[in-house]
Amino acid sequence: MSRAAGAPERPRAVARTSLPGNPLAPGAARRFVRTALAEWTELALPGAEFITDLLVADAMVVVSELVTNAVVHAGTDVELLCRLGRCSEDCPAAAGTARAFTSHDGPGIDTHDGSRSNTGDGSGNDSRPGPGPGSGVLVIEVSDHHPARVVRDDGAERPYDIVEYGRGLHLVSALSDAWGITYRTGVKTVWARLPVDGIATAEEEAEPEAYDGEHALRRGQRAAEILAPAPRRGMQDQDWRSRGVLSFLAEASDLLAGQLDEDLVAALTGQLLVPRLADWCAVWLEDEAPGRSDGGVVGGPRLARVWHGSENRIEELRRLLEKDPPELPESDRAGPVPVPWPAEALGARATGGSALAFRLIAGGRPLGTLVIGRAGQTRFPDEITGLVEDLSRRVALAIGAARQYARQATISRVLQRGLLPGAVAEIPGVRSALVYEPCDKGGPSGDFYDLFPAGDGRWCFALGDVQGKGPEAAVVIGLARPWLRLLAREGYEVPDVLDRLNQLLLDDATEAADAAARALVSAGGTGLADEGPQTRFLSLLYGELVPFDGGVHCTVASAGHPLPLLLQPSGKVGEVAQPQTLLGVFEDASYLCGTFELRPGDSLLCVTDGVTERRSGHRQFDDDDGLAAALTGCAGLSAELIAERIRRLVHEFGGKPPEDDLALLVLQAE
Repeated sequence: MSRAAGAPERPRAVARTSLPGNPLAPGAARRFVRTALAEWTELALPGAEFITDLLVADAMVVVSELVTNAVVHAGTDVELLCRLGRCSEDCPAAAGTARAFTSHDGPGIDTHDGSRSNTGDGSGNDSRPGPGPGSGVLVIEVSDHHPARVVRDDGAERPYDIVEYGRGLHLVSALSDAWGITYRTGVKTVWARLPVDGIATAEEEAEPEAYDGEHALRRGQRAAEILAPAPRRGMQDQDWRSRGVLSFLAEASDLLAGQLDEDLVAALTGQLLVPRLADWCAVWLEDEAPGRSDGGVVGGPRLARVWHGSENRIEELRRLLEKDPPELPESDRAGPVPVPWPAEALGARATGGSALAFRLIAGGRPLGTLVIGRAGQTRFPDEITGLVEDLSRRVALAIGAARQYARQATISRVLQRGLLPGAVAEIPGVRSALVYEPCDKGGPSGDFYDLFPAGDGRWCFALGDVQGKGPEAAVVIGLARPWLRLLAREGYEVPDVLDRLNQLLLDDATEAADAAARALVSAGGTGLADEGPQTRFLSLLYGELVPFDGGVHCTVASAGHPLPLLLQPSGKVGEVAQPQTLLGVFEDASYLCGTFELRPGDSLLCVTDGVTERRSGHRQFDDDDGLAAALTGCAGLSAELIAERIRRLVHEFGGKPPEDDLALLVLQAE
């Protein structure tokens, strides 16, 4: 156990530890917290006078449930933090992602990013009542490193081979004054706040998760003051408050920038707004294809995200909001519009409040609606509405960018599927294994492959690499692969196929250059100089396989491509083709081929330059015949294992991920 360091006269009751994500973690967590509470009591730390047997029992249940949830549903190592504090006269404990309390070094707000900011005046930013003045709080946080896994909130047992399954978060909700979940990059934290005075009013017992709206904004604190840096918070300095607004908007812009999923943008919007500017918020997203229907019903706005300062209220609020999406007037203006208060979903003590809707518009197109709400007030302060309006514009731009990326990714995936075969052919007496890893997952690759029957007992294979990537590469692949199949099935031999494909690429380049020149003349000789066609070079390894009794007859030609390697069962490796010029370069190029036989156990390895030119500093993977040496170590392996070993060695060769497309094909005679 470790306690946070501090001056001897101002100790802090804080303990933290790391636990392995295994079945022993819940028991170890209980022992850790029990020992911490006993030690704090023995040391008579401030706040320890509130520790009772009832608190210890509740803490055991809460920490057990939180750690069990993390172990079962995340499966990573677990970070446990336990903190005891005493609430000050002016500082109610806060719910949500900011919890205000006294931790023996002054009142402050403890945020989930590990930073502390003292308020100076002790005012918190709560959306629910906390323990009363002079009482204490015990905060338990459990963090895991699998934020993509959701927290389960039910009691059903799971088929995990583990002693404890947990009973969901219902017990945590019942025993805690407040609890919540915070997501950070790579980390999910579930926290619970236990009141340690053991006193609750009848009204609080009847509805522990309700709130009365006595929050910072109602006490006159403005958004800019809440968000301003700590040392100056609370000062009536307009310039400083403006800096707080700019700091918040800059933080929001950084967080939203580059997000490629519109649902993630909606989720981040909720965390930005709650509880700092609102008690709750909701984000609706318009269907991007409004003409589509499901079962005859045209799709409308989709409720993508609901966020509330109290986790217990989220599902109920979602159910109510889904029934009645906000209808805003058609306008290019994204200003606030009052909407009905969802009293039914927020409990008896939140019957009154203010809710505003903001249209999310980018490029003149409506993308969705953002709704925020605050209990206990009839209207939002102008500072808040102006700030949220600015934020809504940034949210709309982020959603628009995410949708644009999704459209482009969809087009690229469809295009990529059209450029590659749906499946590789099965060849009698030959096992094949393929590895294909495009560097740019969202766009067309410059590498391509094919393995297909050509008729008359012949099968053909190709492994190609186009100069460049993206649309230009797609054009070349779109020409080359269908022509390869057509020429092969027309009975052309391997050298003739390369000769004709070379001429096809040259003819296409000439036609493209003529079209660009005509367009340049039509435009008056300006504006199109940089938009002419790029030279379309293609490196290609092309071969023909003819199985026979006792092996496979192979004919192979390489046009500017890494040469194929033949691995014999003895471990001997050798090249089986001659280097020749790229396709699409020289008009009078003439191509030759080599022939050999694949005997049972022989393996033929074909790769693109993403393998041979994989870099580690100044070295390349194939320096000093590195690929041949790696293949020698694959003697006796199946085609699949050879392909996987070469792929792994290529990835391990450099410290960074590969920066080029990677493709390799293994053909092995059975």
